[in-house]
Amino acid sequence: MEFLCYHRDRVGSLPLREELSEGHWAYMDRYADRMIARGPTFADDGDTLTGSVHIVDLPDPAAARAFVFDEPNYQAGAYRDVLLRRWRNTLGRTMWDFPGGRTGGDRYLVLGLGTGQAADLALPSDRDGLIAYGPLLSDDSATWLGTAALVLAKDAATARAVLTPDRYADIEVHNWQFGGRPS
Repeated sequence: MEFLCYHRDRVGSLPLREELSEGHWAYMDRYADRMIARGPTFADDGDTLTGSVHIVDLPDPAAARAFVFDEPNYQAGAYRDVLLRRWRNTLGRTMWDFPGGRTGGDRYLVLGLGTGQAADLALPSDRDGLIAYGPLLSDDSATWLGTAALVLAKDAATARAVLTPDRYADIEVHNWQFGGRPS
């Protein structure tokens, strides 16, 4: 079962996150073979860390909750909240398989938070910039709750356009970059 986890930083938590960085990396190393995508999000300035995305394949919702809530930064209070949803890997690949590579261009996390009739279940016609794409679902996969994508795009407006605007209660666009343990 695939899950999208988005930890949103608490304002002013960067010193705490820096202090806990090795603990975070050691924790994430335990899940490296189950990662579909991962990486930090940033404010519009491109420098201020705002959160951390992990799309991971885990056995069940209980394992996903343990993954999210046992994470060292979460335990220490560095995050203000977390979004945890079942997710379906519509592209069927990991971010490391993205033909566009790890660097070059602007990358975004696009979260469409939905209600009602499911939208954007099929892949967009222009797939070249899609790094990861899929619906957000309830724990039992019976209810559509939105759509999440990692996108290479020329700007935030272009990234937002991968989702149908009038089908969501809200669409968030965050600057994002490929993650993983620094070399």
